[in-house]
This record gives sequence, structure tokens and C-alpha cells, in this order.
Amino acid sequence: MKKPTFESIANLFLKNFFQGLVIIGPIGLTIFVIWYIVSAIDNLVPSLAKQVPGLVFVSIILLTAILGYLGNKFVVGRFFFDTMDSLLEKTPGIKHIYTPTKDVMSSFVGDKKKFNDPVWVKTNENPEIWRIGFLTQKEMSDVDKHNYVAVYLPHSYAISGWVIVTEEKNIKPVVGMTAASAMKFAVSGGVAGFHSDDNIFKAPE
Repeated sequence: MKKPTFESIANLFLKNFFQGLVIIGPIGLTIFVIWYIVSAIDNLVPSLAKQVPGLVFVSIILLTAILGYLGNKFVVGRFFFDTMDSLLEKTPGIKHIYTPTKDVMSSFVGDKKKFNDPVWVKTNENPEIWRIGFLTQKEMSDVDKHNYVAVYLPHSYAISGWVIVTEEKNIKPVVGMTAASAMKFAVSGGVAGFHSDDNIFKAPE
């Protein structure tokens, strides 16, 4: 039997160490992000947060859900929120903050979310290169771009992205992936969300 050397022991240790990081890294980061968000919201009312940690966070979550329910289910609530929406969109200065924020948030959540139509878009002809994106505007004739569409291309490992306007012939619908899986595929750099929720790459043996 071959006697273990210092180099082989060190390589084995490093392999297991990095494998451990792969396991605990996402868990630790998730816990940290959740803790940070809860703490930040709790600190909106520091005196109450010290007495009952988490109460402010839970209260704001419940209040937000109640407001969403009232705004969708009741005529009076819908009228009130529509009036506030119209007022904020017409107020000088405030409208430049409120309108873009509302548009971005409604693109991701709610009844008017836009990132639910994944497509393949050709970004280069020779060599042929395709990227995954989300069709956000199916018609650009209002800006004199007939037969053109707008596609949002998310960046990998980031919450940012960029928009391109390309000819309609350069896009194809994504088959075999939901919008959520397509977003996961794009944001993860292509290592997740393809065919299933399992990662494509496995740790080396």
C-alpha cells in the first residue's frame, strides 16, 4: 500500500474543504441575507424591535399583504390606490422616482409582470451565438422600428441586465423551460435551471 505523502494529504484536505464551502456557502449566505433584511426592517422601530425581535418585520409583511388584498378585491381600495398612483405619477420630481420603481417591480411580480416570456436571441451571426433573454416588447412600430422587438438580457450572478432591440427573425421561443427556470439558467451562468432544478456540473471526484 502506498504511503500517503504530505502533498496527497494536503490535496485531499483542500478538496474536502472546498467541497464543504460549496455546501455551506449558499446556506450561510441565505441565512445572512434573511437576517440582514429582517434586522434592517426591525430597526425601523428600534424600541419595539428590542422588546420583541422580529415583530416589526412580521407586521410590515402582514400589512403589505393586506394592502395588496384590499387593492385587488375591493372597489374602494382599488379606487384609493389608483388615485394615489395617478397623483404620484403626475407630481413633479416624485414621478421620476415613483414611476420607474413601479415599472421595475411590476415587471417581476404582480399581474403585469413582464419577465414571463423567455426567448433565445441571436446576438452574433458568424460565429452564430445565441443568448437567453425575455421578450419585453413584441411591437416597436411606435418608435419607427417595424418588425423589431425588445429583449431583456439578464447578467449572470447579478441583478442587472441590458435591453437590446433586434429584428423579430432573430428570436426563437424557449422550449422545455419555464420562465423561472430560464431566469435561473441565465443568472447562474448556465449551471442551473436547465431541464430540472439540478445543477449541470458536479464536484470532481
